[in-house]
Amino acid sequence: MQARRLAVDGAFEFTAMVFPDDRGAVASHFHEDPFTNATGRPLFPVAQTLHSRSRKDVVRGIHYTAVPPGAAKYVYSSRGRSLDIVVDIRIGSPTYGRWDSVVLDQESFRALYLPFGVGHVFVSLEEDTVMTYLLSTVYLAEQEMALSPLDPALDLPLPRGAAPIMSKRDLEAPTLAEARGRGALPLYSECLGLEGAAVPSTRSGLSRQEGAHLQSPPFSPGTE
Repeated sequence: MQARRLAVDGAFEFTAMVFPDDRGAVASHFHEDPFTNATGRPLFPVAQTLHSRSRKDVVRGIHYTAVPPGAAKYVYSSRGRSLDIVVDIRIGSPTYGRWDSVVLDQESFRALYLPFGVGHVFVSLEEDTVMTYLLSTVYLAEQEMALSPLDPALDLPLPRGAAPIMSKRDLEAPTLAEARGRGALPLYSECLGLEGAAVPSTRSGLSRQEGAHLQSPPFSPGTE
């Protein structure tokens, strides 16, 4: 498995090793050692898993969990194809206001790690795209916040052409500047504290460079 640091502080892309044969393919979306080596800590204790299924051109987000309690997420596509975008909305973060994007599909088998306090939005690029989430905190609707993915100041790379299919809540969500003015955004320092409390740091993690890679040990799917 390869790990790559994204442009948003603390966020990572992980690319699985894929083993195809005449029956199909085997891939692992998560591998503990590369994850720990990249982030400097093990994956959070998983409090809940869930998945969403979306039609083509559906946009879900920008969503984030109120801090506290906050939530970290590990996300991948278990069916279809999506453009996933992580947005740094943490006041005081060195990458505040920046975003990065990754295509999650059934060819690269990439996954995303989203630290406490960041925003997440994805666009479904195929019919019946299924997104699978591992969450550090149990989902509670009253703790889930939204920002507008159409915020012109963010200028997210949403597909041009077909009108996005969005919920009323997401269509009416505030911009990043509006949410900050209302005091609705998380503090970077508080997010780091919550993340450290959830899983203590064990290693230094990857150096701060745009493209850092780690390779997991060999794996043979022959008996799977």
